[in-house]
Amino acid sequence: MSAKSATSRAVKTSRKPAKASKASAAKPKTGKLPEWNLADLYSGIDAPEIARDLQKMDTDCVAFETDYKGKLAEGVARDDGGLWLAEAVRRYEVIDDLAGRLGSYAGLVHAGDSVDPVISKFYGDVSERLTAASLHLLFFALELNRIEDAVIERAMQTPELGHYRPWIEDLRKDKPYQLEDRVEQLFHEKSQSGYAAWNRLFDQTISGLRFRVGAKELAIEPTLNLLQDRAPQKRKAAAQALAKTFKDNERSFALITNTLAKDKEISDRWRGFQDVADSRHLNNRVEREVVDALVGSVRAAYPRLSHRYYNLKAGWFKKKKLAHWDRNAPLPFAATGTIAWPEAQKMVLTAYRGFSAEMAMIAERFFADRWIDAPVRPGKAPGAFSHPTTPSAHPYVLMNYQGKPRDVMTLAHELGHGVHQVLAAKNGALMAPTPLTLAETASVFGEMLTFKRLLSQTKNAKQRQALLAGKVEDMINTVVRQIAFYSFERAVHTERKNGELTAERIGQIWLSVQRESLGPAIDIRPGYENFWMYIPHFIHSPFYVYAYAFGDCLVNSLYAVYENASEGFAERYLAMLAAGGTKHYSELLKPFGLDAKDPKFWDGGLSVIAGMIDELEEMG
Repeated sequence: MSAKSATSRAVKTSRKPAKASKASAAKPKTGKLPEWNLADLYSGIDAPEIARDLQKMDTDCVAFETDYKGKLAEGVARDDGGLWLAEAVRRYEVIDDLAGRLGSYAGLVHAGDSVDPVISKFYGDVSERLTAASLHLLFFALELNRIEDAVIERAMQTPELGHYRPWIEDLRKDKPYQLEDRVEQLFHEKSQSGYAAWNRLFDQTISGLRFRVGAKELAIEPTLNLLQDRAPQKRKAAAQALAKTFKDNERSFALITNTLAKDKEISDRWRGFQDVADSRHLNNRVEREVVDALVGSVRAAYPRLSHRYYNLKAGWFKKKKLAHWDRNAPLPFAATGTIAWPEAQKMVLTAYRGFSAEMAMIAERFFADRWIDAPVRPGKAPGAFSHPTTPSAHPYVLMNYQGKPRDVMTLAHELGHGVHQVLAAKNGALMAPTPLTLAETASVFGEMLTFKRLLSQTKNAKQRQALLAGKVEDMINTVVRQIAFYSFERAVHTERKNGELTAERIGQIWLSVQRESLGPAIDIRPGYENFWMYIPHFIHSPFYVYAYAFGDCLVNSLYAVYENASEGFAERYLAMLAAGGTKHYSELLKPFGLDAKDPKFWDGGLSVIAGMIDELEEMG
């Protein structure tokens, strides 16, 4: 069964589709914020259709196993083997789509409120049912991969099976790392009491934390938001509150991190992966040397990117160094005020429409049909994501909108994902998912379109400078920071092989990569050593983070092609998104003349960021 996961920054919704909460009513400056309507999946956690579909899952999975287990090699060898296997894959895909609907609904409900015990029980129960049902499907990929290449190739000459060629070829790339059937079954079944349980514990813990800022007890999202507040004392107070609560909980987060790293090491060792990140590279369908080239290029560029920019920023604040809590502080000359939701919607849709009417039309559906959940609520997952759900439904976007310019860019980012997911859905449940390396392309491209549109409309010199600086900060957070995160993960997972790491040791590794990436103009004060604790990607998707840098550098190159392109770029771009997982990323980039295997490719993308910093230096 193919994985269904959020493709952006976090994962989990309110039990009923939509009463406006007190949290959303308390944010009048942003205007009324939309809450998603999950009724397109199910009407509520107690909907009779859920029990019906779970029963159908059980029945269909058992029937599939009865009809095909132990019979694939013989069936494919028949004269009509291609047709016979095509029907099996089609049945498998239908089951996968239903599992995606059930699992997505449970995950989204949980994202909306991960501290409600009724919702948590529902989420856990559905996850367990899906795991138990899918045990009956495990044999399919394992048996399919034992069939000789020549036999499979002959069967795929039948058009009906040839349709699934991309999925079958991707599946066969996993062949060297497959284990004996009963071991695979054990790994799969124990995931619920293993890494999935620790993931859930992290989500519940982070959502339940409270941070005392002044007289207020805040959840993590509004506390992190204060690090972008205009008042320096609020930024400092928020950072200190984060540091104190993280310190109080460091043993729990260290235990979660150690356990998940050990769990991954066991799995990797049994499967025969050589490097700590190789399983991620395989999942992303990207070569290790390509990722190594990206990481090497970014780390070499730290001095001319982040180090140089933060030195500039310190100067704008008339300081030699900025405290770490001032790293994302709004610039002294930036416009003040909150961007209301209707204005944010208009900004993004106008930018999208300027590129492609079709792209804007798809994005508009997210607003019109209530596919977005925007308010900050107690217990809601922090961050933002666009969840593809399943091709028979549509994506949903979660964000925590608070009216900052960066929130507008987050909206543009997640809608980019959403458009991509809508376009790719026609490929069906098995071939719609896109490898993470290209999954971030549409989102970052959406941000770039929005930024360029705003920049072209801004005539005031200081506001142009603020916009440009904001974009550079976003790019540094997407490229430099994510590669630093990747370096941190590599160090933690590598060292974990020799025994548990204390929270203090994890903090030392964190500070080391942060100092390297941020440079001398950022003064890292006590307390920052525990800021690794709240990053959800370390828990949910080990080594995911380089996908952001991959996407940003790729989009920089892609946008340069767009700016110099004749007619037809938008059509080629949307065709690339619509391909979903049916083509390797290298094949999808060919129509644009881009080759990520070229060592100079990454330097080109990074030079775009360096060029923007050059421009900022000239502005003074």
